[in-house]
Amino acid sequence: MNSNCTKQCGFTLIEVMLAMAVFAIAGVALLGVADNNYRHISHIEQQMFANWVASNQLVEVSLDKTWPPKNNRKGKVELAGKTWYWQQKVSKTTNKELRAVTMQVRLNEDDELVSASLMTYLAQDKP
Repeated sequence: MNSNCTKQCGFTLIEVMLAMAVFAIAGVALLGVADNNYRHISHIEQQMFANWVASNQLVEVSLDKTWPPKNNRKGKVELAGKTWYWQQKVSKTTNKELRAVTMQVRLNEDDELVSASLMTYLAQDKP
Protein backbone atom coordinates (compact mmCIF):
# COMPACT_ATOMS: atom_id res chain seq x y z
CA MET A 1 0.00 0.00 0.00
CA ASN A 2 1.20 3.46 -0.86
CA SER A 3 2.07 5.54 2.16
CA ASN A 4 0.86 8.77 0.51
CA CYS A 5 -2.62 7.31 -0.03
CA THR A 6 -3.37 6.20 3.51
CA LYS A 7 -6.19 8.61 4.25
CA GLN A 8 -7.67 9.66 0.89
CA CYS A 9 -7.39 8.47 -2.71
CA GLY A 10 -9.40 10.02 -5.55
CA PHE A 11 -11.53 13.13 -5.93
CA THR A 12 -14.09 14.48 -3.53
CA LEU A 13 -17.69 15.01 -4.62
CA ILE A 14 -17.18 18.79 -4.72
CA GLU A 15 -14.15 18.46 -7.00
CA VAL A 16 -16.07 16.21 -9.39
CA MET A 17 -19.06 18.56 -9.44
CA LEU A 18 -16.80 21.56 -10.05
CA ALA A 19 -15.09 19.78 -12.96
CA MET A 20 -18.50 18.86 -14.46
CA ALA A 21 -19.65 22.48 -14.15
CA VAL A 22 -16.54 23.74 -15.95
CA PHE A 23 -17.03 21.22 -18.78
CA ALA A 24 -20.76 22.07 -19.02
CA ILE A 25 -20.02 25.80 -19.32
CA ALA A 26 -17.37 25.11 -21.95
CA GLY A 27 -19.80 22.88 -23.86
CA VAL A 28 -22.53 25.53 -23.86
CA ALA A 29 -20.03 28.13 -25.08
CA LEU A 30 -18.89 25.84 -27.91
CA LEU A 31 -22.49 25.18 -28.96
CA GLY A 32 -23.15 28.93 -29.03
CA VAL A 33 -20.11 29.54 -31.23
CA ALA A 34 -21.08 26.68 -33.56
CA ASP A 35 -24.65 27.99 -33.90
CA ASN A 36 -23.41 31.51 -34.61
CA ASN A 37 -20.97 30.16 -37.20
CA TYR A 38 -23.74 28.18 -38.92
CA ARG A 39 -26.01 31.25 -39.12
CA HIS A 40 -23.23 33.37 -40.62
CA ILE A 41 -22.35 30.71 -43.20
CA SER A 42 -26.03 30.38 -44.16
CA HIS A 43 -26.29 34.15 -44.61
CA ILE A 44 -23.13 34.28 -46.73
CA GLU A 45 -24.39 31.37 -48.84
CA GLN A 46 -27.73 33.13 -49.37
CA GLN A 47 -25.99 36.33 -50.46
CA MET A 48 -23.73 34.40 -52.83
CA PHE A 49 -26.70 32.76 -54.58
CA ALA A 50 -28.57 36.09 -54.73
CA ASN A 51 -25.52 37.72 -56.34
CA TRP A 52 -25.39 34.90 -58.91
CA VAL A 53 -29.05 35.48 -59.77
CA ALA A 54 -28.48 39.24 -60.11
CA SER A 55 -25.39 38.70 -62.24
CA ASN A 56 -27.18 36.24 -64.53
CA GLN A 57 -30.09 38.63 -64.98
CA LEU A 58 -27.75 41.51 -65.83
CA VAL A 59 -26.11 39.35 -68.49
CA GLU A 60 -29.55 38.66 -69.99
CA VAL A 61 -30.32 42.39 -70.03
CA SER A 62 -27.03 43.15 -71.74
CA LEU A 63 -27.79 40.55 -74.43
CA ASP A 64 -31.26 42.00 -75.08
CA LYS A 65 -31.08 44.60 -77.87
CA THR A 66 -34.24 46.48 -76.80
CA TRP A 67 -33.55 50.20 -76.23
CA PRO A 68 -34.10 51.66 -73.75
CA PRO A 69 -34.10 48.65 -71.41
CA LYS A 70 -37.49 48.01 -69.84
CA ASN A 71 -37.93 49.48 -66.37
CA ASN A 72 -39.38 47.56 -63.42
CA ARG A 73 -39.29 44.17 -65.11
CA LYS A 74 -39.82 41.39 -62.60
CA GLY A 75 -39.36 37.67 -62.58
CA LYS A 76 -38.40 34.63 -60.62
CA VAL A 77 -35.63 32.07 -60.99
CA GLU A 78 -34.95 28.70 -59.42
CA LEU A 79 -31.42 28.32 -58.04
CA ALA A 80 -30.03 26.01 -55.36
CA GLY A 81 -33.45 24.61 -54.56
CA LYS A 82 -34.93 28.05 -53.84
CA THR A 83 -37.03 30.53 -55.77
CA TRP A 84 -35.39 33.95 -56.13
CA TYR A 85 -37.38 37.03 -57.11
CA TRP A 86 -35.63 39.72 -59.14
CA GLN A 87 -36.58 43.22 -60.21
CA GLN A 88 -34.86 45.34 -62.83
CA LYS A 89 -34.70 49.11 -62.36
CA VAL A 90 -33.48 51.36 -65.17
CA SER A 91 -32.20 54.91 -64.55
CA LYS A 92 -31.33 57.63 -67.03
CA THR A 93 -27.83 59.06 -67.03
CA THR A 94 -26.47 62.38 -68.24
CA ASN A 95 -25.57 60.63 -71.49
CA LYS A 96 -28.70 59.89 -73.59
CA GLU A 97 -27.06 56.78 -75.03
CA LEU A 98 -26.30 55.26 -71.62
CA ARG A 99 -28.61 53.72 -69.00
CA ALA A 100 -27.89 52.45 -65.48
CA VAL A 101 -29.53 49.10 -64.80
CA THR A 102 -29.88 47.87 -61.22
CA MET A 103 -30.90 44.29 -60.50
CA GLN A 104 -32.40 43.62 -57.07
CA VAL A 105 -32.87 40.08 -55.82
CA ARG A 106 -35.04 38.92 -52.92
CA LEU A 107 -35.65 35.52 -51.43
CA ASN A 108 -39.33 36.35 -50.83
CA GLU A 109 -41.27 38.47 -53.30
CA ASP A 110 -42.69 40.76 -50.61
CA ASP A 111 -39.40 41.30 -48.70
CA GLU A 112 -38.49 44.93 -48.27
CA LEU A 113 -34.80 44.28 -47.88
CA VAL A 114 -32.94 42.95 -50.89
CA SER A 115 -30.63 39.95 -50.64
CA ALA A 116 -28.41 41.33 -53.41
CA SER A 117 -28.27 44.35 -55.65
CA LEU A 118 -25.96 44.75 -58.65
CA MET A 119 -25.72 47.60 -61.13
CA THR A 120 -24.27 47.96 -64.60
CA TYR A 121 -24.36 50.48 -67.44
CA LEU A 122 -25.70 49.70 -70.89
CA ALA A 123 -24.92 51.69 -74.03
CA GLN A 124 -27.21 52.07 -76.99
CA ASP A 125 -26.01 50.20 -80.04
CA LYS A 126 -25.24 52.50 -82.95
CA PRO A 127 -27.02 51.55 -86.20
